[in-house]
Amino acid sequence: MGSIKEDLEMGNSAYPMVLVQIPMYNEKEVYQLSIGAACGLSWPSNRIIIQVLDDSTDPLIKDLVELECKRWAGKGINIKYEIRDNRNGYKAGALKQGMKHSYVEQCEFVAIFDADFQPEPDFLWRTIPFLTHNPELALVQARWKFVNSDECLMTRMQEMSLDYHFTVEQEAGSATHAFFGFNGTAGVWRISALNEAGGWKDRTTVEDMDLAVRVSLKGWKFVYVGDVKVKNELPSTFNAYRYQQHRWSCGPANLFKKMIIEIATNKKVTLWKKLYVIYSFFFVRKIVAHLVTFIFYCVVLPATVLVPEVQVPIWGAIYIPSIVTLLNAVGTPRSFHLLVFWILFENVMSLHRTKGTFIGLFEAGTRVNEWVVTKKLGEALKPKAGSKATKKHRIQIWESVHMLEIIMGLYLFLCGCYDFSFGNNHYYIYLFIQSIAFFIAGFGYIGVLAPNS
Repeated sequence: MGSIKEDLEMGNSAYPMVLVQIPMYNEKEVYQLSIGAACGLSWPSNRIIIQVLDDSTDPLIKDLVELECKRWAGKGINIKYEIRDNRNGYKAGALKQGMKHSYVEQCEFVAIFDADFQPEPDFLWRTIPFLTHNPELALVQARWKFVNSDECLMTRMQEMSLDYHFTVEQEAGSATHAFFGFNGTAGVWRISALNEAGGWKDRTTVEDMDLAVRVSLKGWKFVYVGDVKVKNELPSTFNAYRYQQHRWSCGPANLFKKMIIEIATNKKVTLWKKLYVIYSFFFVRKIVAHLVTFIFYCVVLPATVLVPEVQVPIWGAIYIPSIVTLLNAVGTPRSFHLLVFWILFENVMSLHRTKGTFIGLFEAGTRVNEWVVTKKLGEALKPKAGSKATKKHRIQIWESVHMLEIIMGLYLFLCGCYDFSFGNNHYYIYLFIQSIAFFIAGFGYIGVLAPNS
């Protein structure tokens, strides 16, 4: 792959025009980090436009973001501060509106960073050449690098799951089918491909995946570059993580329901790729994986202790899940010793993922299109001196009681008691430990306690 730097006889005109979009919503703790990182990208100043899409509803935060944009503009950065008079379509609506501005017409590529993402200065140098030298390529996706993975045990668990996602799922999809789900941030799109597929749509809460599938069905290819890493923040409060996981499970299930016919009848891609998208990408990974984890390991397996006639083969109860778990650990070798905690945590979260999947598939209730922005703590994570912390924490503990987890914990605990008294297969060891995990989550003793604003 040649470098753009080799074609400099034409001066800066040899560089493609790049738009950098930063959508944000009341991001008081992190807005300076993302805007500063975007303005620090190494690229000719007359060939890049930074676009801050501020949907904030807090007027104080809006003023702070606008002031930050003016500060960078004063340094000669081509930065645009854009607001809307509504939040229709949430992030997708903001991105769609951002593409309508006249100055975007001169841009060939668009890089997207969520408000807590901080690209390195050489990000564009390491991603744009893929697009300039491969005209069939629509998307270059970079990897996420977590700045707060050591914040608490919950962020370590998230790191394990996401490292597997990037190391295995994204890498495999890129290498075998030139298709994978856009991660919504830390990626660069070819604007012509984005427009050909109809641009951003807000019909689900996973606008990134929606766009990726539609662009892929037009015959475009994607590439994942795992050696390009962009710093970002993992949700470190349990409530924030629950909302995020609801969106990440409800959205794909809802999108699958809305797009399965469109994918199946598509004429531009091969039958093999359509089968991969429908079966492997959507059905197995976005639906079956959640349902099996929760229904089998948290409902059916515990219930078998109440019905001795039902025998679960040891390979199904222990061997296969152990192998799958070990494979999931390959992405984060440093956390191998936390595997048991990771299993318990994933089983707890499977409750919400299963609930979200059903809501998405059957479009049940109002939560199918619920979008709660994942709260970032940024500098607020750092301990501050003060005597009121204990009182605040005590209040928040009471606010973070989750009845679904407590009910599941009671169910598993009662099944464990029954197996301990009358059973002979020792499932009670797992049932008691898993019930404790549900109780810990149910009473909010997981993650960090967010400081009150």
